[in-house]
Parts: sequence; structure tokens; C-alpha cells
Amino acid sequence: MPAPTSMPSPALDEETARSELYGLLALLYYASPATELIANLRLAATDAPAAGAFLEEPWRALVGVAREMTDEAIQSEYSALFGGIGKPEVYLYGSHFLSGFLNEKPLARLRTDLGQLGLARDENMSETEDHFAYLCEVMRYLIAGDDVTVANLTRQREFFSVHVQPWVMTMCDNLQQHPKARFYAALAGLTRAFMGVEAQGFDMLA
Repeated sequence: MPAPTSMPSPALDEETARSELYGLLALLYYASPATELIANLRLAATDAPAAGAFLEEPWRALVGVAREMTDEAIQSEYSALFGGIGKPEVYLYGSHFLSGFLNEKPLARLRTDLGQLGLARDENMSETEDHFAYLCEVMRYLIAGDDVTVANLTRQREFFSVHVQPWVMTMCDNLQQHPKARFYAALAGLTRAFMGVEAQGFDMLA
């Protein structure tokens, strides 16, 4: 899974900032965050990471929590919420929210749509394509990719409305309400705000 090399910056143009924020979400949701990633987050400017002041407060809250918690506490929280054997405390898979089960019809439809975009799951990736981190990576590609027949606003809106928007707020609810979540509750707050901005922007294109 490709990774951004830096924190989102308010100096970036809107599309680049959107792309980098999707990339950061992908990193933080995909695996227990590396020490270097946490260190970079702590050093990040607390101005809005993308155009629109609506994101500034949840971004500041996330950076603040990262500064207050140790690396070990953040990494342990990831394992407590999403890891372990059997049922995780919080699911990050679209199929779970859309059908109540993993590896169901929503995943099959997603794979069909990814194929039409010319995208395929990396064999080294341990998670299925409906993992929220993977969907963030797809959105990042649809924003920043070089092939304008695929990387364009129409494709972004279609993918977001079908594969992200129907369930992401419920995932955020689950994280923000979970008693073990602190860093990831703050991340869910940023995710909720960003997804709301994305939905509003796409609605304007309809």
C-alpha cells in the first residue's frame, strides 16, 4: 500500500491536501502506527490539514492526543480495538456494516468496480479490499492518479457514494463511543469531519 511521505499541510492545494489526508487515514487505520509516523503527527502543524476550517478542530484534537499519549499506548490501543484473535472490538470492513457479515456481496461488488478502474489488491496485503484503509488508498489514487480517465471527480463521487459513504459514519460512531478508544476516537472525529466535507462536495457535483 503506497504511503504518504509527510503530514498533510495547509499550504497544499485542495486536491493535494485531500489526497494526502486520505493517505494518512489509510496508514493509521491499516496497522498499528509506526513510531516515526506518530512522531511526525506530533510535530504536525495544527492548522487545518485541508481546505476548510471545519477540519481544523478535529485535526488539532488528534495531534493533541498524539502528543499526550506514548507510542506504546497508541500502538496498544490499535491492537485492542482492531487486533486479536476472532471478533475485533471495532470492525473496519464495509461488508460488515453493509451486510452484517464479512466477505459478502458488498465485497464482490467492490472487486468488480475496482477491476473496472484497473485496480487490484496487492498480494502482500493481508486485509480484504473493503477494509477502510484500502478504500482510502483507492480514493487517494482517484484524486492524485495520472490517468485522468480514472482519476477524476466523477469517478471519485461514484466510488465514495457506493463504497464509503453508506457505512463510514457508523464506523466512526463505534470508535468514538468505545471505552478503549482515545487516539482512535480522535481519529474517528477527524474521519467523520473529513467524510462530511467530502460528501457535501460530491453532492454539489450531482
